[in-house]
Formats: sequence, C-alpha cells, structure tokens
Amino acid sequence: MEEQLSELTTYANALWVLVSAALVFFMHAGFALVESGFCRRKNAVMVLMKNFGVVGISSLVFYLVGYGVMFGEGNAFMGLASFFPNNGGADADLPPYVFLFFQLVFAATACTIVSGAIAERGRLLTFFLFTALATMMIYPVVGHWVWGGGWLSEMGFVDFAGSTVVHGVGGGMALAGAIIIGPRLGKYQADGSVKPMPAHSFPLAALGVLILWLGWFGFNGGSELAIDAEVGRIVLVTNLAASAGFVGALIWIKVRSGMLDLSMALNGALAGLVGITAGCYNISGGWSIVVGIVAGMLVVEGVFLLDKMKIDDPVGAITVHGICGIFGTLAVGLVGYGNAATGEEPLGLLVGGGASQLGTQAIGAGAGVAFAFAVGSVVWLALKFLVPGGVRVSEAHELEGLDIAECGVEAYNAELSGVEVGAGAMASAPAE
Repeated sequence: MEEQLSELTTYANALWVLVSAALVFFMHAGFALVESGFCRRKNAVMVLMKNFGVVGISSLVFYLVGYGVMFGEGNAFMGLASFFPNNGGADADLPPYVFLFFQLVFAATACTIVSGAIAERGRLLTFFLFTALATMMIYPVVGHWVWGGGWLSEMGFVDFAGSTVVHGVGGGMALAGAIIIGPRLGKYQADGSVKPMPAHSFPLAALGVLILWLGWFGFNGGSELAIDAEVGRIVLVTNLAASAGFVGALIWIKVRSGMLDLSMALNGALAGLVGITAGCYNISGGWSIVVGIVAGMLVVEGVFLLDKMKIDDPVGAITVHGICGIFGTLAVGLVGYGNAATGEEPLGLLVGGGASQLGTQAIGAGAGVAFAFAVGSVVWLALKFLVPGGVRVSEAHELEGLDIAECGVEAYNAELSGVEVGAGAMASAPAE
C-alpha cells in the first residue's frame, strides 16, 4: 500500500508539472499578442514570426545542448554532460522527461524578452541566430549556477522561479541588443524630445498580458515540482504581486503625468509578476503586495530613465524584466523567510534575518545580469560584423515595414485596416 501511495504521489506531481509546463508554453501566445499589439501594424507579422521562431529554435537547441550545460554534471560554472538527453533528463521525484520538458518550455522565455526590446528594426535572421546562441551558452550557464548545483547554489542564493535566471538574463541580453542595434528611426529628436511610436492594438496587448498573468501561475507554481501544500500559497502571492503592480504603476503614472496610462498599468502587472518570481516561495502574502507596488513604480521610472538615455525599448522589456528581475531577487534578501507560510526562519534584512542573504542575492543578481549583458554584447557585435547585412534592417525597409520587407506579407487586408491607435500619455508599452 505504501508503495502504491508513493507511486500515486509521483504521478500526481508529474501531472501538475506537465499542466504547469503547458501554461508556460501558452505564455508565448501572450508574448506574441503583447509585442504585436504595441508595435505598429506594419510590423505585426514580423513580431509573430519572431515569437514562433523563438519557441522552435530554443526548443531544439535546449534539448540538444542547453539542458546539458544547465543540468549536466560538470563544474561550478557549467554542465559538461547530458547533451541530447536520451535518458529523459530524469529528476529523482518525477518520471523521465517531465522535468526536461518543464525546463525546455522555460528556456524560450529569456529570448522572447529580447524580441520585444529590438522590435521594429532588428533583422529576423540575426535574431534567430542570437536565439540559438543564447539558448546554448548564456541562459543555461546562469541556470547552472543557480539550479544546476553551480557556485551560486553553493552560496545559498535563492531564485525560486527565475527573477534572475530567466528575467534578469533576458533583460541583460535585451539591453545589449537595444544598445547595439540602436533606436528606431525618428524615436529621439534632435531637440531631445521623444517621439511617440503609435501602437496598433491595445486590445491585443491587454489580452496578451492576461494570458501571461494566467501562465505565470504555472511558471511559479510549477517550479515547486510537486502538488503540495505550498502550491496554493505560491499562486496566491503571485496573483497578489501582479495586482499590486498594476495598481502601483497606475497610481504612480497618474502622479507623474496626470494620466491613467493603460500601457504603464499593464507593464506594472508584469513587473509585479517578475518581481515576485524569485521569492514566491519565500515571501508572505502581505509582503508580496509591497513587492508588487514597488515593482510597478520601478517600471514607470525605468521607462523615463531609458528614454533619457536614448535606449529604445518598444515594449518596456528591459525595465520590466531586467530592472524588476533584479529587484525581485533582492526582495528575497529584504523580506524573505525560509518558511513564509509560518513566518519562521527569517532571511530578509527587514524581517530580522540580517544582511547576509541580501548580500548573497546582490551577488547573484549582479553576476547573472552582468554575464548576460557582457556575453550578449559579444554575440550581438559578432553578428553585426560577421553576418552579411548585420543586425539591423535598412532604413528603407524600416520605413516600409518589416512585414513586407522581411516576411513578404501584411498582417491585415488593406480594405479592412483602420487608423493606428495612439500609444497613450507615455507612448510606452507592456513588456513581454
């Protein structure tokens, strides 16, 4: 009987992880809708092509190489075994292939973040090449440090579901790409003003954010790798942080601009989700609201900051994923607990745990994002100078629109297409 109960538990856990993996996979529909909705309609097909390409390319590369780098036996820096994992990448507590599939659907997320930051001017071919290289040697290396038994894991660094491993890494690579590729034509005027680039569909973007919000319950809840008493609390604090992020950003942009900017509020919800991802196991419900509010405010300030620096990020990916990924990682060292359900074993500085964990979190977040930015910059520069045509489309193609120039087809029938919609007070867009 005991053996049968154990087997039943194993397969119940496997079912939960597979359902969570399906939710994470469905998040790519959200990414595609958000980026497409907040880009101009002349680039909508290009956005969809990039998002589909990320899923296909990263799935193949992670299976062939990335999984071994991330989880294979090796050293403190990277794995050196388990390439092309025919053993199913078995986890001791899950049936073969379940853990592998869950990690595979995670892998595409980091590069999808990059897609949004270079939208409307990056070449499709070089983006696909970057996706393959990043899935091979950037994302899985940082993942090994944290989840594969690497040096950050040995330090006691906490990143439960990926504020640094997924979002910080994606934000670092996105920042490198946005800087090297440069801003869209006409975005920053000679007099220092910022020209709004009109979004073509707020409804698509809002629907995309809701899909991402839903998928995040699998993203965070599935990272428990079991259906147990903690899962309910994990998805609850995830929802609380997203809600607080939405409210925090909406209030703060109203204070800053006098407008209730939907795009900023949607960004705020995503910021709250990113911010709680590292600590969804370790942060209590009350503190998750605080984390969400702060993340929502940070994303507003991040948009202003990037525009001052003339770094063009059409969907706010760098602020949502990069800045809020770092903040979410640090939040564990500020308000985290070893046992958040009971408030025992305080880890965070503000809850009586001292500064040690905060220092570890700062080292981990800094190392992960810096590595992603540095190696991402090298890859982008290599593609720029070694690939014929470089990393950016021609000026003529950018003005024409990448749907025709790169994909040869328009998203909408010319007889049915309407006037593009303005992008709101800040002309900002939710991140992927």
